[in-house]
Amino acid sequence: MRPRSLDQVVGHPDLLGPGKLLDPARIGASLPSVLFWGPPGSGKTTLATLLAQAAGLDFTAFSAVLSGVKEVRAVVERARELRNRTGKGTVLFVDEIHRFNKAQQDAFLPHVESGLITLLGATTENPSFEIIPALLSRVRVAALRPLPSQALRTILDRALNDPEQGLGGLKIGLKEEAAAFLVESAQGDARALLNGLEVAAGLVGPGGEIGMEAAQEAVGRRALIYDKSGEEHYNLISAFHKSLRGSDPDAALYWLARMLLAGENPLYIGRRMVRAASEDVGNADPRALALALDAVEAFRFLGPPEGELALAQAAVYIAAAPKSNAIYTAWEEAGRAVEESGSKPVPLHLRNAPTRLMREAGYGRAYLYPHDFPEAVAAQEYFPPGLEGRRFYRPVERGYEVRIKERLDYWRGLIRKSGGRGGPDVAADS
Repeated sequence: MRPRSLDQVVGHPDLLGPGKLLDPARIGASLPSVLFWGPPGSGKTTLATLLAQAAGLDFTAFSAVLSGVKEVRAVVERARELRNRTGKGTVLFVDEIHRFNKAQQDAFLPHVESGLITLLGATTENPSFEIIPALLSRVRVAALRPLPSQALRTILDRALNDPEQGLGGLKIGLKEEAAAFLVESAQGDARALLNGLEVAAGLVGPGGEIGMEAAQEAVGRRALIYDKSGEEHYNLISAFHKSLRGSDPDAALYWLARMLLAGENPLYIGRRMVRAASEDVGNADPRALALALDAVEAFRFLGPPEGELALAQAAVYIAAAPKSNAIYTAWEEAGRAVEESGSKPVPLHLRNAPTRLMREAGYGRAYLYPHDFPEAVAAQEYFPPGLEGRRFYRPVERGYEVRIKERLDYWRGLIRKSGGRGGPDVAADS
């Protein structure tokens, strides 16, 4: 059911519409090198194949999991020979390009830059972190979102009715509630949607009708009352977050299970736990943030259902951790201070002074190197003029923040005892 032309592609009007990055009307003239960044089943491989076809270029594809520099060099040689012989360009499509290391990615550079090959890559990972800057600067990034429900429904209907590429020859019916369930269960993934439809069709057989029971059996879960794009989505994630904040691990596990069993994206839940670890636990237990991130990574590594246990472990830990919103409120106060005070100049003693001219202008002069002082604390002002002595972070009397508060109070006591000797005066608490 892969689309056979660009006009059959659904769900990406922001990329394929008139005047957009991949406007079909302009592809024939020039196809840029592009990295398709998006979740599974969003159409990365399909778009790459169809774009090369529309541009009239030779298409070569391989997976970064199975190929290396040797295979890249072979493709380059074939591309050079093809251009010399026919004048035709080559598209090199690399699936999971983020799995290439720096040396492998470097192998593309001169050939992308010279125009010998047009590179189309697909990745589920953020290119900013996984692709080397030199290569990233030579390509365009097309961010693909999970396919919306309307696009998935179009794909579902096509697959059900197409007699050549789909299931049209089997004359299978599909109840509306089952169709909606299959679309929702796919979570924006066209491949998952088609897999579910194919399994359900096999369960009912030719001439049968796919109802809710067959759809649930095909997907492997019950249909819980849950609309991931509607109010119930926000109600459940709100109940989960508030259970974490309210230190109730049992309720947190209940809402976590409700969402996972209903088909919520586990990584969305993981992101909310990372937020709760900073917003509601903070430095009262610094380990909470690390554990939340570890749980997200463990889920990526294990997948469902085993990875769900790591999410449950993090949820219980965050719920049971001592709570502090001191970081949250400090960050908000710091942001307001910046908005209210504007772009104040950096004090001269805090400025970097890499050149003689800058040193002669006073940059870095009178800076006190903390390690030259007892307890590595120097009595100097770090704020710009007009904000001296401001306090944003106020640790609470819970968890590890008790120790942080004791340490800060101790350091401030040392500074007060020094009377500001050896550096600029430190203002009193505001």
